[in-house]
Amino acid sequence: MAAGETQLYAKVSNKLKGRSTPLLLEPLLAMGFPVHTALKALAATGRKTAEEALVWLHEHCNDPSLDDPIPQEYALFLCPTGPLLEKLQEFWRESKRQCAKNRAHEVFPHVTLCDFFTCEDQKVECLYEALKRAGDRLLGSFPVAVPLALHSSISYLGFFINGSPADVIREFAMTFATEASLLAGTSISHFWIFSQAPGHGLNLRLNNLISASFLSHYILQKYCSVKPCTKQLHLTLAHKFYPHHQRTLEQLARAIPLGHSCQWTAALYSRDMRFVHYQTLRALFQYKPQNVDELTLSPGDYIFVDPTQQDEASEGWVIGISQRTGCRGFLPENYTDRASESDTWVKHRMYTFSLATDLNSRKDSEASSRCNGEFLPQTARSLSSLQALQATVERKSVLVVRHGERVDQIFGKSWLQQCSTPDGKYYRPDLNFPCSLPRRSRGIKDFENDPPLSSCGIFQSRIAGDALLDSGIRISSVFASPALRCVQTAKLILEELKLEKKIKIRVEPGIFEWTKWEAGKTTPTLMSLEELKEANFNIDTGYRPAFPLSALLPAESYQEYVDRCTASVVQIVNTCPQDTGAILIVSHGSALDSCTRPLLGLPPRECGDFAQLVRKIPSLGMCFCEENKEEGKWELVNPPVKTLTHGANAAFNWRNWISGN
Repeated sequence: MAAGETQLYAKVSNKLKGRSTPLLLEPLLAMGFPVHTALKALAATGRKTAEEALVWLHEHCNDPSLDDPIPQEYALFLCPTGPLLEKLQEFWRESKRQCAKNRAHEVFPHVTLCDFFTCEDQKVECLYEALKRAGDRLLGSFPVAVPLALHSSISYLGFFINGSPADVIREFAMTFATEASLLAGTSISHFWIFSQAPGHGLNLRLNNLISASFLSHYILQKYCSVKPCTKQLHLTLAHKFYPHHQRTLEQLARAIPLGHSCQWTAALYSRDMRFVHYQTLRALFQYKPQNVDELTLSPGDYIFVDPTQQDEASEGWVIGISQRTGCRGFLPENYTDRASESDTWVKHRMYTFSLATDLNSRKDSEASSRCNGEFLPQTARSLSSLQALQATVERKSVLVVRHGERVDQIFGKSWLQQCSTPDGKYYRPDLNFPCSLPRRSRGIKDFENDPPLSSCGIFQSRIAGDALLDSGIRISSVFASPALRCVQTAKLILEELKLEKKIKIRVEPGIFEWTKWEAGKTTPTLMSLEELKEANFNIDTGYRPAFPLSALLPAESYQEYVDRCTASVVQIVNTCPQDTGAILIVSHGSALDSCTRPLLGLPPRECGDFAQLVRKIPSLGMCFCEENKEEGKWELVNPPVKTLTHGANAAFNWRNWISGN
């Protein structure tokens, strides 16, 4: 053992004399493991047994970060148990099934007592002692029944804890924080013993996972600083969900019976701070690497994936870091499923607060009065807390919508001949032709390659707009392809949203259809902004597009198409830097892919795959992206409204039904 490590081990052993740490350390040190890696293994496994730590060390024998002095992050939660926990878990499952996944599903039911904080591996036993001291001190005054009051807003649903029970719980959290900070006060010299021991210098090889600023922050943090939660105590049921799901979530929440007795436990958890903002995948199948740069997968393995570091990965593959081994490599994405954030957390110690069995009758009567509503929510404080919470969770989002049904989609390429008189005037030969067409300077012929919506397309657009209104989504700006059918769809959606006079449509040629798919050797003649305004479209004539109409190339290559869509969607998002709410983009079926993948940080699809995908997109098909500022990325999430499905319809001739024919 190196001299520095021996000195450190002596300090740890003397300070923690009589506790479990030396008993757990000694078998690992006897096998030749350095003290700092043995302590890391114990911390990563919750300091349960030396056997578990030994397994961890063997699994991480090729972990390039094994010698890095990176501590775990710890947090203290108050967790329900028994029948109440079962009902909350049932709510978790049902709310996910009926209303899709939201942020609350990332973590188990809990009340946050202390935010995540760092603690060096050799000091973790001090946290256990702090938990015991705080629990023993507050055991006699801990509330027999914790009253839960339901609160709901457009983006948050949960139970609030108020009154004197909340004060006692806060006092417990404060006591733990004070004790932990005193007992686990970490000297900066301990860090340098780790980092300068022979053969155990700072390891920054893991693809720059640990930045210089990160290490600086850790080096300068002289003491273990634990901050108790001082805000409104709450048990979150749903967070950052779609507004149209609020009513359903409230109904499910009201069905949770709160009369069940419940033992509450204070639980100490830890996580790997390096992967806080990563996606977590769970391996579903076993995978044996075919190349040296691939990961071995076993069912149940957790993989940390940084969406911003996927440039090297081919379609269908991702680059990730295995929690089990610490190794980095490629893996097939379809062998995995998304996991919850807390699935990779490690539970350390718990302190369970007993119920009425060991308390006197006075506290029994207090529990009865609490059940009868003594601790009702304090309205003013609750409202201000909810407003503050709501202000922090508003997100920028982008809703990409395909236009409605177009006339040539139903009546074929010769549709214009079917509705034109010999002198070039429009008439309506079928009810699915629109009632009229806007005026164009060059006459009706220009509609041939720039067709309008059919009557059904108009109806579809209005249905979608009405559904968006019911969903509660807030549209902040609208961008449309210059194709008439797209501008029409945007106008009709805005009319149903009651926003047609408040929001102007910004025409962006950069999101026009791939010109290779357009008929003819020249780009189609599209209506000018002046013609659109004359036709009663509320157009923003002051908008400067990312890609001018004159720059559209006929029969452009796939790469040229992808590049202009990327440039356009980046400008669209940057045009509204301060806007919250949704940016509506009305374009073609191809835009659901070409205008979302740049936001998601994904490379373009293969051209053949792209063409196959676009063929399957129906009228008013939607893709919805949200900006996750906490994780610094965009995510593809469920659209705010359901899809619109309709069947085919053939022309009907009444003459075929004349009697005798």
